[in-house]
Amino acid sequence: MAAGVQSNPFASSRKSGNRLKNNLFTGLVWTVGICTIIFIIGLLFLILEKGMPKLSIDFLLGLPDEIMEGGGIGPALFNSFYVLIISLVISVPLGMAAGIYLSEFAPDNKFIGFLRVCVEGLASVPSIIFGLFGIVLFVEAFDVGLTIIGGAVSLAFLNLPVLTRVTEEAIRAVPQEMKHASFALGGTHLQTIRRVLIPVALNGIITGICLVAGRAFGESAVIILTAGVTTSGVMWDFNLLSPGETLAVHLWYVQSEAIVPDAVEIAEKSAAVLVFIVLMINLLFRIPLWLNARKTR
Repeated sequence: MAAGVQSNPFASSRKSGNRLKNNLFTGLVWTVGICTIIFIIGLLFLILEKGMPKLSIDFLLGLPDEIMEGGGIGPALFNSFYVLIISLVISVPLGMAAGIYLSEFAPDNKFIGFLRVCVEGLASVPSIIFGLFGIVLFVEAFDVGLTIIGGAVSLAFLNLPVLTRVTEEAIRAVPQEMKHASFALGGTHLQTIRRVLIPVALNGIITGICLVAGRAFGESAVIILTAGVTTSGVMWDFNLLSPGETLAVHLWYVQSEAIVPDAVEIAEKSAAVLVFIVLMINLLFRIPLWLNARKTR
């Protein structure tokens, strides 16, 4: 009887087949990923290349004009930041608090399960629904008209479900060993949340805030219905009851309703500014992630 074990031809062919499938799948993933990245870079380059070279300080800080060419986007750009900041000030604390409650304090029963389903459903509801809710609340019930505060609060309602779910999932992703170790060292539940859970889950939470901030800055449907398509005509208008046209709304208006001769050029420059600022918002929110990563090393 010959020493050793004879090789199985069926096992060898199975291994070679699995290796071929793995290589094909890896190649497919690389191809799709590279094509997607090229498409995104090409789209960004197309938008920025058309508008960025034409930008000027007069355009960024100037007042819009309904008839004559050469108008700017100053008030609309200011309103975009103003509405964004107000909406984040409202939605971030409430969304984080709701997410922490659902992950740490809420009982595991059918009502909480139904509540989670409702939050997930609201996170996928079209933004125009929140705009209609804003009309009912601010225009009809409170009778304040189309205002900055109406648009900001409606955007906060739009962001709340997303922030709640992101916070809950980020807190739940923290290893239970870290939580138990904090309790074993004598930490209270509040101290554990503040000093262990939130710092570890900070990457996921800030990523969620970054997503809703970019979405809110480029949102138009909610603003059109709750803040209007005009500005007060003042560059730095902090009055919460003033009309609140934002840059995204101004871009839509110029493309669809405006009669100025240079409407196409204004739209190209406004689109470039909008995309550039959204990119900068994403970069700005990455800074805390980098700082947090350096602290945890």
